[in-house]
Amino acid sequence: MTLTKRELQRYDRQIRIPQIGTEGQEKLKKACIGIAGAGGLGSPAALYLCAAGVGKLVIIDRDIVETGNLNRQILHSQADEGKPKAVSAQEILTRLNPDIRVEVRQAEITPDNTAELFSGCHGIVDALDSLETRYVLNQAAMDLGIPLFHGAVNGFEGQAMTVIPGQSACLCCLYKEPERKTDRPLIPVIGVTPGVIGSVQAAEAIKFIIGRGNLLTNRLLRYDGLAMTFHDFGINPRPGCSHCRSFTEGGTP
Repeated sequence: MTLTKRELQRYDRQIRIPQIGTEGQEKLKKACIGIAGAGGLGSPAALYLCAAGVGKLVIIDRDIVETGNLNRQILHSQADEGKPKAVSAQEILTRLNPDIRVEVRQAEITPDNTAELFSGCHGIVDALDSLETRYVLNQAAMDLGIPLFHGAVNGFEGQAMTVIPGQSACLCCLYKEPERKTDRPLIPVIGVTPGVIGSVQAAEAIKFIIGRGNLLTNRLLRYDGLAMTFHDFGINPRPGCSHCRSFTEGGTP
């Protein structure tokens, strides 16, 4: 897939990076990334993947824009209040980079529809705020054999981790699958925190696509914005993990 003259101009600064070059840029152009959630984490992740020239983004979000979102969900503005987040995101991303495709799915993510929602995707950005649905994404990544770029935030703190099925620990290795909950308390957060973590997720997706650098596999990166520190911790695949057991035990998914 050859880059156009306009694309060569648009991406000139990143093509100059030795680890990217025109070959890497062409890989980005061919790639498709699904972004589960167009909120605090999904906003910076989508913006930077769009700006980097990832050829197709699939935005999945069932909610509408509310005023209480706007301290952190930078894909949206006050004028978008009441509009579906996926549609608002599509409009902004298409204006930012008309050379990529942005598809939207206004749907709730469930175990029954992940194969359809992420069909054709080469990776999934976990930009959700529900631990229960994160595990649905984790299982979907196992079933589809594509990476999951996990991120989560709370206040001034955040974390990120990359899951490669068959090669690394998964989200269920880190935390055992939670019990189903009906109430979901609001998570306190300052907008800069998902800005940091969402950018890390976008960087992980880009590195995976171009096949360069070290990913956050078998590692959990923890960010503390008040102390302004980053620490990473080793994570091992958990024997008997209900999600990736078939990989870790040498079977097939």
